[in-house]
Amino acid sequence: MPKRDTVFSTKKTKREPFVFNEQVADVFPDMLKRSIPGYDVSLQMIALFSSRLGKNDSRMYDLGSSLGAASLALAEGNSARNVRIIAVDNSLSMIRRSEKIIKKTAHGDSIHLICADIRGVKIENASLVVLNYTLQFLAPEERMDLLNTIYSGLLPGGGLLLSEKIAFEDREEQEFQTDWYHAFKAFNGYSKLEISQKRSALENVLIPDSWQTHQLRLQNAGFETIHLWQRFFSFASIIAIK
Repeated sequence: MPKRDTVFSTKKTKREPFVFNEQVADVFPDMLKRSIPGYDVSLQMIALFSSRLGKNDSRMYDLGSSLGAASLALAEGNSARNVRIIAVDNSLSMIRRSEKIIKKTAHGDSIHLICADIRGVKIENASLVVLNYTLQFLAPEERMDLLNTIYSGLLPGGGLLLSEKIAFEDREEQEFQTDWYHAFKAFNGYSKLEISQKRSALENVLIPDSWQTHQLRLQNAGFETIHLWQRFFSFASIIAIK
């Protein structure tokens, strides 16, 4: 059983920005399960997309790999030959833990872990790239450059899987989605204090875009096939094909 997330359960004397440190890494599986509606489904679908889009002698990238769940989904779904999966995260705490997790599976030889800033990673010969709730943590002005890099490194027919928390341009829609998302977290056992303190910690750290902004940015990068394939409240998953 994953260790229960209690990171924000005690009242903090001052607001501190959310970071992917050892404390977060220790409870991350539980945090994801109780904080992101549809997260388990998105992993299953990463495996499905891997099974259809993987190409022989290519690479797959998991950018912002955290504990390696998406990397393992890529490996489990892949049926192409000689595919190398590159998992990148800038948190050493996450990389160290994911290394231990992946070594216990049958996919240790196919997943290569790198502790680095995803903005400096060269994407090449890629059949599939995953940004699983990662782009939202980059400064908005840096997001286009990363998508351009990904598009350039994708093979023809290659895909980008992008999952994000999204914002809504209509105020009433935003209020509705926020209210029900908080209800989802409360239903999963988070207290009002935990919900409030985590929301405060993520302010100016996680900056969501609207679906329209994501679509336009992907089009500007060169993607012509763009589909929203999953949405639970304010959490959405997109597939873009080169």
